[in-house]
This record gives sequence, C-alpha cells and structure tokens, in this order.
Amino acid sequence: MRKVCRIGTACLVLGLFSLTPLRRETDGVLSTRIFSSAINGINAQLIEVEVDSNPGLHAFNIVGLPDKAVEESKDRIASAIKNSGLTPPNSKHRKIIINLAPADLKKEGPSYDLPIAVGYLLETGQIKFDSSKTMFIGELSLNGSLKCTSGVLATAILAQNLGFKELIVPSSNKKEALVVSGLIIVGAKNISEVVGHIDGTMPLLAENSANIFAENDNENIETDSLFAIKGQEIAKRALVVAAAGAHNVLMSGPPGSGKTLLAKALAELMPKMSLDEAIEVAKIYSSVGLLKDSSLSFKRPFRNPHHTTSAPAMVGGGTWPKPGEISLAHRGVLFLDELPEFPRNVLESLRQPLEDGVISVVRTSNSVVLPAKFTLVAAMNPCPCGNYGSEKNTCICSPFNVLRYRKRISGPLLDRMDIYMNVPRETISDEEAAKNTAKTAVLTAKMAKIKESIKKARETQKERFKNLGLFSNSEINHKNITQYCVLDKEAEHFLIQAANNKNLSLRAYHKIKKVARTIADLEGEKIIKQNHIAEALRFRMDSDALRELG
Repeated sequence: MRKVCRIGTACLVLGLFSLTPLRRETDGVLSTRIFSSAINGINAQLIEVEVDSNPGLHAFNIVGLPDKAVEESKDRIASAIKNSGLTPPNSKHRKIIINLAPADLKKEGPSYDLPIAVGYLLETGQIKFDSSKTMFIGELSLNGSLKCTSGVLATAILAQNLGFKELIVPSSNKKEALVVSGLIIVGAKNISEVVGHIDGTMPLLAENSANIFAENDNENIETDSLFAIKGQEIAKRALVVAAAGAHNVLMSGPPGSGKTLLAKALAELMPKMSLDEAIEVAKIYSSVGLLKDSSLSFKRPFRNPHHTTSAPAMVGGGTWPKPGEISLAHRGVLFLDELPEFPRNVLESLRQPLEDGVISVVRTSNSVVLPAKFTLVAAMNPCPCGNYGSEKNTCICSPFNVLRYRKRISGPLLDRMDIYMNVPRETISDEEAAKNTAKTAVLTAKMAKIKESIKKARETQKERFKNLGLFSNSEINHKNITQYCVLDKEAEHFLIQAANNKNLSLRAYHKIKKVARTIADLEGEKIIKQNHIAEALRFRMDSDALRELG
C-alpha cells in the first residue's frame, strides 16, 4: 500500500512538472530580453538582459561578470517590486537566472536595476509589451523610486545609433537624455510609472529637445575678470590670443601678481561651445555622474586640480578606466597652479594629450582612449620664495635651489607650451584706481569688442577646418600646417632667422606659426605677415632677444 502511494505521488509530481515548460522560446530565442547599456570609458555599449525562470526552490542569480553593486541589486529589486504592489521574486519557489550579455564585459554600478526588474516582471507575466525597440537604465530605491544614474547621455546616443525608438530613464536624468534628438525619452519617478507606461495604462509624456537648447541659449558667461586685473597689458593681450586659438600658456611671476585671476579670465574670454563640443563635454561628465538633473551647458569647463593630485586622477584610471581631470577639461581650460609642486610623473603624463588631444589609458583588464583637447594654463613662481628677479623684494634662495626648482619642469613639457608670460607684481596708485573705476562703461564696451573679435576668429577657424573635425588653430598638426599657416616672404625669412639664432626645435617653430595664424585671424588677415610672427615670437621669447633678431 505504501509503495502504491509513493508511486502515485511521484506520478502526480511529474505530471505537475510536465504542465510547466522549462523554457519559453519563440523561434529558438528566449522570449524575455531587455536592453540596457554599460559605460566603457565615456562610450556606451549595448547590454542584453536575459531573464529565465524555472520551477524549483527559490533562487535569484545574476551572471555575466557583475560587480558587487550589480550582485546586490537583487535585494533592491525584490524590495522595490514588493513596495510597488507587484509580486516580488522571493514570493514564489522559482529559480530565476539573469544573464547580462556579453558575459566577458565587466558590469558595474546600479544602473541595471530597472532593466532587470522589468525583465523579471515580463518573464513572470505581470506585464506584457514589445521590448525590442525600448532601452532601460536606472537605479532603484527600496521603495521603488528611481535615482539619478550616470552615463545616460552616452546611452541615449547609443540607442539612437542602434535604431531604438524609446529610452526610459529616471526623471532626474530626463534633461540630459533629451539632448539626443530623434529618440523618445521617457522620464519616470518610480517603477510603477514605468509599468504604467509600457503596458499602456498610464503613458508618460516626453519633452521636446529643442526646449533644452533654448533654455541654455542665453546662458550667462561672466566676462569681467580681465579688467578686474590692474595693469598686465601684455599678459592680457596674450590671453586674448590664447582664447582665440586655444593655445597653451605658461605664466611665471611672484605671489600676488594675478596669475590665478588671469587663468580664470582666459576661461571667460573663450566663446561658448558649439553644439557638437557641448555634447562631447556633456558625455564625459555624464559618464562619471557629474551631469545630474541638468541640461546641456555651452559654458567651457574650467578645472583647477590641487598639486597633490595623483597621476590616475589627472589622466584617468582605475581598474576599469574612467575620465580624469584632463578629460573633464576637454574643450575648456586646465589650470595647474604652482606647476613645479606637481609630482614629476603627473607632469610627464601630460605630454601625450598635449600633443595628440587624447589619452590612452591601459589597464590589465581593459583599455580606453579618452578625449583630452584642453587648453593648459600653468602658473609658477620664479623661485621657491617667489622673489627672484624682483627689484623691491630680496630673494633668499640660493642659485642651486632656484635651478633645482625650475628643473622640476622638463624641457619636453616646456616645449609644448605655446605662449610664455612673465607676470610681474604691479602697483596701482589711488588716482589710477579712481580713473579705472570711472571708466566702467568704456571698459564694458572694450570687453564686448574683444569678445566679438575672439568669436569671429573662432568662426573663421571653424570654417577653415569644417571637414577635418578640428575646432581651433592649436589642433593643426605637422601634416597640414603648411596648408593652413601660409606666410609671406618677409614673415618666412624672419621666422627662419629667429629659429636658427635661438636654436628652436621644430615643434617650437610650428607653434610660433600656429600662434601667428591666430593673431592674423584676430585681425582678419588670410596671410600671416611679419608683424604677426614678431608678436608670436614675443610670446615665445623675451623682448631683448627679439630686438637682437631685428
């Protein structure tokens, strides 16, 4: 009798198991597949979130090389689903497997919470929709709300390139994603809104990306720092040239001479970024989570890292490389104050990006190429005490200490600078200060004229390089410098004489040409003349050496 009962029970259990298929397939493909993305450097890569469930003891496993944050997402997802009034994974005895494909790419961060949760709800039949043209990204809270997530802009660009129709993101990332046109962007506050949208019961509306651009079209950029600096007329002229051509600048002067103010003034002098440049910069900031609840900005970045900054923090790095300070300064200004105080390996790591405009970060597990087309503005004292060469203050440094201080900056790095400026400490009399204050309206008009000349010079360069992907004269390389830096005979002879007498390197020779090209653009000249070369040489050498060449 017991044997018959055991046989009957076994048959009943087998019969129940046979009623539930082990895998639901359509044309040989798993029916449950949700699309998301992973950030590699600053670019997004397509991730397929595959969900499969089978009868058995409860299990919720995530495979596909997830990091700790992704593995912990199963607890967040279970609580978020339960607190949203839906059936969580731990309420039934089913074995659920989540596969994040491709499996050889490291998955990190909490951005997979939403696609995994939607995949589970679709697999268990709690929602029904066509997931083939929709991409999801977002982090879940325990109460089911969606938190701000990094890398949304890169994900939106990927979705557009791959032909997806819709991208569902946290509402705090909606402005960021709306930068990409031709894609339906849906911002949701919680998982309940996501479910209501995709099953059609409560569709969410998306804004027009044109409103985002209009919102930033009148973005204020302050331009009063230049005339807040008393004196330093040569330095101010050098800043105008640097802003017009995105040239690197090295300033040397005693403490309190205004080097930091000059560096900030350069960032303000630069014209607003174009749409392509703004998207490039926003993509970098989005990848590291610095573009929170904000739309596209056309203001150029200004980064001022401390001299204790490490090499990985400067150039980018980590086990899975992320952008560093030089990439965050892309299309803007990187200001290094107290340049000799930076570690030698940090300064030498700047040599490749200054030359190529990109930085290659190689790690054992991964390697990425990050953009780094920035304008370097460096400031230093002439000696450790800062008074070397001063007529009023006495320098207390020995010649050996002065030499050792200056030797902290290598020759190859100095050779990559376009403009050198000596910034002396200047004094202003009470009468002159009052005179400058009375001319506020005149200074404002003069500032507007300077800004307009810089803007026209940039537009000339944009038209000149429109088919090359370049944006400024500083990006001209050795292959096309002859084509775009055309000198008349007197200017060519003058430059060759200067290069031979001063034993300038070929790189310095080319940089003088590029600075002269910018000076000519400021004056609206197509051909570089001798006076343009003379001014570019003045920024490269001291005035006495320039007079000897004449």
